[in-house]
Formats: sequence, C-alpha cells, structure tokens
Amino acid sequence: MTDNTAKSEPLLTNPRVAKEEKLKALIAAGHDAYPHVFDRSHQAQELQDKYAELPVGTETEDKVAVAGRIMSMRNNGLFIDLQDASGKIQVFCHKDSMSAEMLAYLDYFDLGDIIGARGTIRRTPRGELSVRATEILMLTKSLQPLPEKYHGLADIEQRYRQRYIDLIVTEESRKTLRARSKIVQFIRNYMDAMGAIEVETPMLHGIMGGASAKPFVTHHNALDADFFLRVAPELYLKRLIVGGLADAVYEINRCFRNEGVSIKHNPEFTSIESYHAFKDYNDIMDLVEDLVRKLVISLHGTATITYSGKEIDFGKPWARRSMVDLIKDKTGVDFLSFADGVSARKAATDLKVYVAEGASWGHVVEAVFADKVEDKLIQPTHVTDFPMEISPLAKTHRGNPRLVERFETYVNGWELANAFTELNDPKVQLERFNAQVAARDSGDEEAQMLDEDFVTALEVGLPPTGGWGMGIDRLTMILTDSGNIRDVIAFPTLKPKK
Repeated sequence: MTDNTAKSEPLLTNPRVAKEEKLKALIAAGHDAYPHVFDRSHQAQELQDKYAELPVGTETEDKVAVAGRIMSMRNNGLFIDLQDASGKIQVFCHKDSMSAEMLAYLDYFDLGDIIGARGTIRRTPRGELSVRATEILMLTKSLQPLPEKYHGLADIEQRYRQRYIDLIVTEESRKTLRARSKIVQFIRNYMDAMGAIEVETPMLHGIMGGASAKPFVTHHNALDADFFLRVAPELYLKRLIVGGLADAVYEINRCFRNEGVSIKHNPEFTSIESYHAFKDYNDIMDLVEDLVRKLVISLHGTATITYSGKEIDFGKPWARRSMVDLIKDKTGVDFLSFADGVSARKAATDLKVYVAEGASWGHVVEAVFADKVEDKLIQPTHVTDFPMEISPLAKTHRGNPRLVERFETYVNGWELANAFTELNDPKVQLERFNAQVAARDSGDEEAQMLDEDFVTALEVGLPPTGGWGMGIDRLTMILTDSGNIRDVIAFPTLKPKK
C-alpha cells in the first residue's frame, strides 16, 4: 500500500488553509469576522498631512480611528502597516496601551486583512507617524494570500484579470487609474464651462453608422431583432443639434469596435464626442488644442511631459499640415497630381506601400500616410484635409472638391482626435451613404450603412456644425506614461479563460 501523506501540503504552509483556520478560531472565540460598520475618523494621508510637523519621539493625546488593509506585520504584530485608499500609516500595538485580551486578538490577523484601529497619535523615535492602538478590530478577514511584498504581482495577465489585487499591491496602478478619473473630470468641467450640455445616446443601434468600423452584433429578444453595439454616437448627437437641444452637446461614454487588440487598441473604449453649432473644423482645432493643453498643465503643472523617453511639448502652437503635404514632405510624391486611383496605386507600389487592388485615390492616400508619415508625428500635430472617399460624414473642402474639411490630431505617432466640418447637405449625404452601401456590398465590413432617418434629420436642417471625438484611453496612456492601453483601463477586454 502506497503512503500518500508525503504528497499533502502541511496545513500551516498553505496560506489559504492557514487563513481559513484563523477564521474558524476567530469565530469560535466569539468574534465577528465581518462586522457591518466601523466609525473611522481619518484617512491615513489626512493624518500624515495634519501631523507632518510632529517632532520625532513625540506622543500626543489626540484620539483617532483608522481603518485599512494590513500590508505588513513586524515583531509579532507590534508594528502593523495599514493601507487605505489615501496611503499608509503605522499602527503600534504595545502592552502599555493595549489589554492582554486585545494583544491576544492580534493572533487572528494576517496580511491582507482589513482592520480598524483606535488610539492616539505619536511619532516614533525612528520618525514614523503611528497610531498607538488602544483597540483593534477585525473588519474583514481576507482568505486569499497577497503577492509577496518584494516581487509584487509578476504575472502581467493576472494584473488585468484580477485588477483588485493589482490595485492593492501596485501603487503605480492606483496612480494611473486615479489620473484617468481626473482627466475625465477635467474634460467634463471644461465642456460644461463652455456651455456644452452632456447627453446620453443609445448604445444599441439598429443601423451601424457614425464611423467606419466593424461592429459587434447582439440580439434583442423582446424585439426579436439584431442590434449593433455602437461604434460611435455621432449620428444621434447631430440629431440633437438638429432638434435645437443646445448649441453644443457632448457625450463621454463607451464605444465598441470588433477589431484587433494591441497596446493601443481595446475593443471596448471610452471617448468624448461633441458637436458645436455654427463652428467649423478650424474652430474645433482651436478647441481641442486648448482643452488638451490646459488638461496637461492641470495634471502635471507644465505643458511639457515625457512619454516613453520622448519629450512632448503641448505648450507651443501645434503644427497644422494637410495629409497630402505631409506625405510629400516624407516621400517627395504629390498625390494631388494623380487624377485617379490607378496612378495613385502605381505611386504607392513604387513607394513599397501595399494597397488593395482597385483601391480608390483616397484609400491609397490614407495607406501611404499610415505607412510613411503617421509614426513620425511625435509632437502634437493636426493633420488636415482628408480625401473625401474615407470621410463620408465630413463637408467638402472649400478649396478642393477631392478633399473634405477634416482633421486628426496626432501625438506620439498615434491618432488622438478626429474632427470634421460636418456635412449638412442631405442630398450629398445620401450620395455618400449610397457609396458606403456599395462598398459594404462589395465586402467592406467597415463601411457604414444607409441611415434614412439621419438623412431626414438633415432635411429638417442641421446648422453649420463642427464635431470632434477623442479617445480617453489613449489620451490617458500618453499623460500617464503608460505603455499599454490595458494599464489605463480598470477592466480591459481579455480572452476568456477555458
């Protein structure tokens, strides 16, 4: 008979089992492992700030109550590092200020437990601000062991799948997501201050439109109909301008695009999209530039930041260059000199840029720009005057009918914002939609659909309008020096575990 006992992990070397045993002992001793409430007087950082000038070795009679998670215990619980949402503070558990019963209570505590402590403020002879505890209380018994202190959460995928653990042990993750919250709040305050009103539009669209993208499809049981998760709120927001709800509207919300995943792409992303009556794309360039510059200064105290080792200056006037001029700068080829897609495709081939067979002039220009120019635009740059074929919702350029009044803002070689002088001629819009339908019928899954009601809205009358959208996730990456879009999304899209 084989003895299998050697294969079993000893009870106390398994952290989870050891925690379970302490929980049982705690309950058996008559203690509540999960009480309902704790009356906390201060957060850790409040005390650090309030007593910043308290001299070393000084004891006070000031009574406080703190609560947080145990991040470390030393000398059999004599010193406990407590972490709450604001920061850390030390809890000093000594026989001079705690009863024997209360000191024995320390035996139930483990790393990761959430506890409350009441006592007085002191600064230790080593200079550590501490709460000299008179009472401690278990608030939540943690049953899962935290990652080892000095190695942290080494498994990158676990960081994203179990963000709650990542936030406990990784200060940088907490800083990044808090910065994201400040970014969103700043944008909202900026828009409100200029008189724009925040609105909500549908997430489920019966017709896919507002951007060229591959959508997610879902089924509505009650209506027995398929809907698309929105790729953009554009067409609904412009309906609100038609209706005269306000001269400026905006929405900060989720969009969904069933496309690739990369360090700067997540299928579910957050954007702001906004429309301004009686404005054009020149006005919107000014707005985007002013908003982002002020945001950077608000977050960093300066308009110049460093991203991935590169210095980026948001303070200087941003470059404004047309797409075809930027291509000409980099390649020497003027694509406006080509009358059609055939000659443009040949020029792209000569430049060793792949373009699809039969690609239009506008799609060729787009491909050459992406290959030869895009990643070189490190400093903030407004790329203007796009080909009409790739911009079905933008107004025709006043100086060249092959182009539209559209710009994209690039920083660090990434598209950050996209904006138009909005097309408001219903007949032209219908022609553009029909061209998109033909492209979709030919196999282009990203081409937009015909939205007849939107054309009707334009027939009612959309005033001259400037519109823009900006990705919050990518903006946050740049402003927090984050190398992966998953770092700035609390719960990024991941492949399900089998």
